[in-house]
Amino acid sequence: MRIGLIGTGRIGSFHAAVLARHPEAGSLLLADADPARAARLADRLGATAAPSVEQVFSWGVDAVVVACATGAHAELVVRAVRGGLPVFCEKPLATDLGRTLAVLREVTATGGLLQVGFMRRFDAGYGKARELVRSGALGRLHTVRTATSDPAPPAPGYLAGSGGLYRDCLVHDFDMVRWVTGHEVTEVYAAGSDAGPPQFREAGDVDTAAALLTLDDGTLVTSTGTRCNGAGYDVRMELAGERDQVSAGLDDRTPIASTEPQGPPAATKPWTGFLERFGPAYEAELDAFVRLLRGEGENPCDGREALAALRVAEACELSRREGRRVRLEELPDLPDR
Repeated sequence: MRIGLIGTGRIGSFHAAVLARHPEAGSLLLADADPARAARLADRLGATAAPSVEQVFSWGVDAVVVACATGAHAELVVRAVRGGLPVFCEKPLATDLGRTLAVLREVTATGGLLQVGFMRRFDAGYGKARELVRSGALGRLHTVRTATSDPAPPAPGYLAGSGGLYRDCLVHDFDMVRWVTGHEVTEVYAAGSDAGPPQFREAGDVDTAAALLTLDDGTLVTSTGTRCNGAGYDVRMELAGERDQVSAGLDDRTPIASTEPQGPPAATKPWTGFLERFGPAYEAELDAFVRLLRGEGENPCDGREALAALRVAEACELSRREGRRVRLEELPDLPDR
């Protein structure tokens, strides 16, 4: 098969390297808004560079991987499915709910195959947590805590098109809450702080956020996130039940130190970022896409799954702005959920 990959920045380059060495992926056609960057990467990987994104579609490919700037995702996904091409898209499909719904209506209308990149579904720790919750090993789940903390703010230019901290960052936690517990979020109450670097205030965003989520079985979830965690990249999920409690993301590289005399030592090599922490998961999600193209296995994260996480993020942003609890039923959705 021939796969066209659009976007050769940080995450696109990583995906391209994974596909280039995948034994079942076949040939690779790369394109980028900067053709020279795509050409350099193609030369390094033994792939073919297209002079523009247009050629990915006109030269003929069997599937498309969208890993470019967020603002172009929606248009490219729609173009792919209208052309009958299976598509893998890095999250988000769009930075707002209205455009996401429009994209998914197109996917439904065309019968297109869309996999969205929520890589934590392929992380071993989160997978084990899901297994323990679903098996009943923890007993009745009463409390869930999630945390996503970036070590440093992104470039100011990134913030304007990111969709904000809830949609860009905490949406991964919201996806994990649903995927691990098997329950839906019914209500949120969220708050945020822009007391850190000025670029967040200038972008109308927050650098630190917290949300209280209520699940449909009454389980309470607290989700926190920040762009200013100088100790390192920290992503964890704690699940507490009546029988036991576990944590995903807690290892000898978790950037947290205990103040107890007999506590574990601080990490000597803390995680520095998401590609380092979730590298194997990113590889596994692309392997799942290749197997999906070969007719092997089910879609691990289709558009409706991505939409469900985004709706929670949208509800949190609405709650933060209006200072009130927001029920998920207030937000638009696709029919027949």
